[in-house]
Amino acid sequence: MEAEAENAAAGDPGAPGGGRRRRFVFPSALTVLAAVTVAVWILTFVIPSGAYERSADGRPLQGTYHREPAPGGFVHRLGDLFLAPVNGLYGVRDTATGEVAPDATGALYGAAAVFLFVLAIGAFITVVFATGALDRGIERLAHRLRTRGALLIAGVMTVFSLLGTVEGFAEETLGFYGLIVPLMLALGYDRMVATGAIILGAGVGVLASTVNPFATGVASAAAGISLGDGIALRFAMWIVLTAVTIGYVLRYASRVRAAPDRSLTGFLPGDRELAAEAAAEPPELTRLHKLVLVAVTLVFAFMIFSVIPWASALTGKADATPYGWELGWSFARLAALFIVAAVLVGLLARLGEQRLSATLVQGAADFIAPALVIVLARGVTVIMTNAKIIDTVLHAVESTVSGTPAVVFAILVYIVNLPLAFLIPSTSGHATLAMPVLAPLAGFAGVPRAVVVTAWQSASGVMNLWVPTTAVIMGGVALAKVGYDKYLRFVWPLLVLLSVLICGFVALGAVM
Repeated sequence: MEAEAENAAAGDPGAPGGGRRRRFVFPSALTVLAAVTVAVWILTFVIPSGAYERSADGRPLQGTYHREPAPGGFVHRLGDLFLAPVNGLYGVRDTATGEVAPDATGALYGAAAVFLFVLAIGAFITVVFATGALDRGIERLAHRLRTRGALLIAGVMTVFSLLGTVEGFAEETLGFYGLIVPLMLALGYDRMVATGAIILGAGVGVLASTVNPFATGVASAAAGISLGDGIALRFAMWIVLTAVTIGYVLRYASRVRAAPDRSLTGFLPGDRELAAEAAAEPPELTRLHKLVLVAVTLVFAFMIFSVIPWASALTGKADATPYGWELGWSFARLAALFIVAAVLVGLLARLGEQRLSATLVQGAADFIAPALVIVLARGVTVIMTNAKIIDTVLHAVESTVSGTPAVVFAILVYIVNLPLAFLIPSTSGHATLAMPVLAPLAGFAGVPRAVVVTAWQSASGVMNLWVPTTAVIMGGVALAKVGYDKYLRFVWPLLVLLSVLICGFVALGAVM
């Protein structure tokens, strides 16, 4: 009987009750990109090849498109498919032919610098969490504000949003449900308030990323612009959208506190016991914790300083001559920064050689998935580049885009990227795949590439606040014991409001 029950649970059609269909599980970003790679490769045999004439900086010149045969035949293109992941990492674009290959001579086309940067920042973040300083700091903040519910919610959401806009703080929030849920219950709120504070707090920060390397950084690199381009617009978005999101959660929280029967989730047995446990005061921050938190703040502050084009930002002129003290660091230097910073934080926290080494390796290993997503996405671009169909795609919409008002174009970029974000929930993979096509179109429409980056990351951010393809959403509602359907009911009015505000911001950026 036990074997029959196991077979039925496993979905064996020959077992009693085994005829039930298994629940569909959406594939991972890696699987989706692998399918996209094959699909795009097949399309290269359908879409005609062609090319634009290019300016000195490599940008396509409007009206110069012409048909041009792609090199090689079927076997050659089969080799491009086989080498797509390799070319996505360290493919080199041949100076003479423009073809990308791992053994060519020319400029690096692969995403090796971004790949290493993702691993480096993964190692850094993991070392910081290993010190316990960031966890303890948030615990102290939450406990200090425990008797002031609205201030507690606003404080937690502001901290998470700041971390989201700076370094893409999202999956890391899964570790805080055990702390935030009991605290919210102790203050008379329900589990939805805790869920909203965590998911929406970090999520709106990622949505309005200012210098988030996983979103803005990867997209800016793929678009051929600096990470600091468009930062003023993104900063204004972050302030407004974070305030609106905090206000939305506070409105629901005050309603539930005043009338618990209006809760979308209700209260589970044992919630009051959990609330009692949350009343205990967490340990004080040690001197070591304070030093680590200061070090982390300085590292991210220096990263921001190193990437901003200060002359352009302060003068408002895109072609302003850089100041002598500007660094203009690339992803390669930023990768080195976070590797060194990770080691320094580990030494400062006295993790010891063995633990520090293991933590660095584990941190890089934990971030290998998003790094591989970037490589696969760049590999898709390589296939399109070698088959010479990117310019054909651009030409297909050139007449429409060139006659489209800048405001309409900016909003369309946001709308077009919504379904793409559903299929590819990885922001870095989505950016690497979409930007090589979207960025040149911006020039045709007379819109700065930075506005395209902002519209793209906003679409990705909005979708990642609700899509069931992300661990942040599904893991979060599971940890909070909140039904996904109830979360959707809670969040959909905010999604509509955020979308309206985003369209307004990108339209403003297009006409400025």
